[in-house]
Amino acid sequence: MTPPTKRRLTIGLIVLLLAAVYMARIRDGMADFAVGHQAGQRLAAGETLYQTGDGHYMFKYLPFSAILYLPFAALPLEVAKPAWFGLSIVAMLAMCGLAARLVSDRGARYLSIVPALILAKYFLHELRLGQINILVTLIMMLAALALTRPGIRQALVAGALAGLATALKPYAALLFLYFIVTRRWTSAAAGLGVLLGALVIPTIFYGVAGNADVLRQWAGTLSASTPELLGSNDNVSVIAFFTKWTGDPTHALPLTGLVLGVLALLTLAVVIKGEGRTKSPVLESALVLTLIPLVSPLGWDYTFPMSLLATALLVHHLRAFPVVVQGVLVVNFAIVALALYDVMGREAYSTFMQWSVTTVNFLVIVGGLIYLRFRRVC
Repeated sequence: MTPPTKRRLTIGLIVLLLAAVYMARIRDGMADFAVGHQAGQRLAAGETLYQTGDGHYMFKYLPFSAILYLPFAALPLEVAKPAWFGLSIVAMLAMCGLAARLVSDRGARYLSIVPALILAKYFLHELRLGQINILVTLIMMLAALALTRPGIRQALVAGALAGLATALKPYAALLFLYFIVTRRWTSAAAGLGVLLGALVIPTIFYGVAGNADVLRQWAGTLSASTPELLGSNDNVSVIAFFTKWTGDPTHALPLTGLVLGVLALLTLAVVIKGEGRTKSPVLESALVLTLIPLVSPLGWDYTFPMSLLATALLVHHLRAFPVVVQGVLVVNFAIVALALYDVMGREAYSTFMQWSVTTVNFLVIVGGLIYLRFRRVC
């Protein structure tokens, strides 16, 4: 069998496997994609995106995000679903390849595979919901790649990508703080310009006054829905962690403030330690991406594919840690990978999520990144 034939056969088998996964585990889900699909239809018709009758399934993102769904909204939902699934798979594969490229100049294949296997349940959850976090994470990782390259053009590209990611999902705004802390003013200005443009673009559908009204509706929807979701099992943010343990968001606030303050100081120290290094943005971007679900009040567990770059760094540099810490990291990765509903059972898994062990798992990953920087490994 010739190499081209083997390649075509391999691709065919992968496509068949993905089709089987879609039919068995994905097709009947994708509730979040259905929300986006409806938002695209409403945007095209000039209707408001934020309607109280939608209840829990109300669209919660900036109006610009709905533009992403316009091509899919032109299709029946059952046709649009596999198309979105295919796009998400391509973005996921691109993420894995990019993570390997950022971590190792040789782009070692295991760096595309092992971190993805560790985070597989989060990728699967994301695909089943039909969310856009994979796509947004890919955009942010491309921004990290641009930051590793010299020149104003690359700085502009990094900023523009950060602005686009923030327009699609506001949690990406943490990248702007990173630009400010690292004095990347060109990137910050480019990102702000793209973000402002994204806020204005929906005037094509609503007009100036209508767009302003829709933006006000978005802000009101976001502020109203956040408090009631802090105790949700799937919320893995730091404030949700303390809300679950104290039983009261008010009591959780000072503890959350303390932890976030410590994380902010440690992140600043990481940036200072990395000054002058060409590839310092790789670890710093990995740190920022992993922190996003932890510091965002609505940080859901399925957003942890964002930690792919961080996981790849720790896997690649595992031997740089003391033996005991290596063991801790391996056990931590095993918990991340194997803490599954199907493995643990309903009651044990519910307790696991209510205790917010996942939050601790990814704080350990954050700690590993900080260690690597202070040891000047990367």
